[in-house]
Amino acid sequence: MFSIIQAAGWPIWPLLACSIVALALIIERFSSLKTLKVAPPKLLGEAMIVSRATLPSPDVVLKLEQNSLLGEVLASGFRALGANPRISEADLRSTLEGAGRQAAHKLERYLAALATIASAAPLLGLLGTVIGMIEIFGAQTGSAGGANPAQLAQGISMALYNTAFGLMVAIPALIFWRYFRARVDGYLLTMELAAEQFVRHLNRLRK
Repeated sequence: MFSIIQAAGWPIWPLLACSIVALALIIERFSSLKTLKVAPPKLLGEAMIVSRATLPSPDVVLKLEQNSLLGEVLASGFRALGANPRISEADLRSTLEGAGRQAAHKLERYLAALATIASAAPLLGLLGTVIGMIEIFGAQTGSAGGANPAQLAQGISMALYNTAFGLMVAIPALIFWRYFRARVDGYLLTMELAAEQFVRHLNRLRK
């Protein structure tokens, strides 16, 4: 492995850094985008059951908020109604929408960085390829006795290794970015539908 890195030259180091960052982001997103951490399937029903007749206690609301991102959205509705029992439906809906936007921001965290790596890695590989081509032309013109075989081989190795490594970094990063993007979109739809149903529930409590 070290011999490959050595043959690829200095342009491969930014690609190695990108690969490490991309791997860290992928692991972090897999950990953060678990269903139980974002939108547990039974959470909405449980929140509506505990508030069937009246608002739950502050301790219950706090536990709900700490449960998941969806819990944060639902807890914001409980808090808004508890702070102002006469709150209008429009203001109640606006409160949940604001909490939903904060949750969406947390869901989309680091996705832009992963997309940037997926876009930049082929360009970094192309940079290494161009530098390798320069090495090849230098091998053909820099020696009075003809091409320098060692320099020629080094240029070819640099060009090919950087091209391949750039694609090896970019392709998985792109695949995982699209996977996480679809997962986030699904969670956002689930949370939007849950918030809409919860607003109607809180509106009945408000009356």
